[in-house]
Amino acid sequence: MRKGFLTLAAVGMLAATGTAACAPAGPEAGSGGDRKPKIGVILPDSRTSARWEGADRRYLEEAFRAAGVDYTIQNAQGDKSSFSTIADGMLADSVTALMIVNLDSGTGRAVLDRARSQGVATIDYDRLTLGGSAEYYVSFDNEAVGRLQGEGLSRCLADQGVENPVVAFLNGSPTDNNATELKAGYDSVLGPKFAARTYVRGPDQPVPDWDNAQAGVLFEQMLTRTEGRIDGVLAANDGLGNAAISVLKKNKLNGKVPVTGQDADVQGLRNILAGDQCMTVYKAIRKQADAAAALAVALANGIRRDTGQTVRDPENGRDVPAVLLEPKAIYRENVQDVVADGYVTRDKLCAGPYAELCADTGLS
Repeated sequence: MRKGFLTLAAVGMLAATGTAACAPAGPEAGSGGDRKPKIGVILPDSRTSARWEGADRRYLEEAFRAAGVDYTIQNAQGDKSSFSTIADGMLADSVTALMIVNLDSGTGRAVLDRARSQGVATIDYDRLTLGGSAEYYVSFDNEAVGRLQGEGLSRCLADQGVENPVVAFLNGSPTDNNATELKAGYDSVLGPKFAARTYVRGPDQPVPDWDNAQAGVLFEQMLTRTEGRIDGVLAANDGLGNAAISVLKKNKLNGKVPVTGQDADVQGLRNILAGDQCMTVYKAIRKQADAAAALAVALANGIRRDTGQTVRDPENGRDVPAVLLEPKAIYRENVQDVVADGYVTRDKLCAGPYAELCADTGLS
């Protein structure tokens, strides 16, 4: 359960020195003391989504450099053992604040508990660690992301004019609480349509570790099981969506079966321009990174910020102080919005065969 909602203006205030409410933190929040402030960040991988190295690292580095604080950012590359080893190294290196994107809640919880026992302040970035002890959670409203995906697929199916469409689901990793929240969001939109029998629920499977290769195998099996009768695909992110599109291409069904996504990465936007993906959800990662960096810098100096909202941890019932940002639906007609925001450059998006597609949409 979420309490309140932090506006983008409030996030800007949070990021500005001295404008957010603050109070000295206790020992559990990282008191700073005589230790030189230093922030450690552990990213999850570079395989499941281009955002982690292409956006989050870049924006966090920019924010930390602007704040003049020491930092280290490392990537666990999907390996739980490596995740724990990196954390131990950062704690031994005397970080005063630790920000993690967990690979699963069990691994993340153990790391957060070790940090807490050493008086190191902690932040869950992007993914909430269930049963964890992080002092803050910074992410986008994942249920809102899911609702946009459900609404987007409904819009695209209506545009196709398909009656009683069969909808297949490629959900995110079962170990990621974000995937659970996303599904709650899109099920809130599509569930009533299944109940009314205007839509037909097709194969519905999670993709372990958000693995795109596994997603392709799973979707091929779905298409075989339904004898090709899949009319729409709710894919939880652009990587999973692209895996489904690759299978649809092999069966000459691309462009005929709407596919959703999330992250607005280059491949996802190109798929939208080509007509193979109907929509994605854009999350302004710079705003997320800036808000998280502002909290991390404060905590590293022994200061707590008041975010004005909380998220309920469903496992331990704890209300975690949070920053939740608003996502945006992206269709072919507003791909320009992602470019205008600086998240993707026109030169990269519109290279080679995509130049003409960009010109057709007036992308400048």
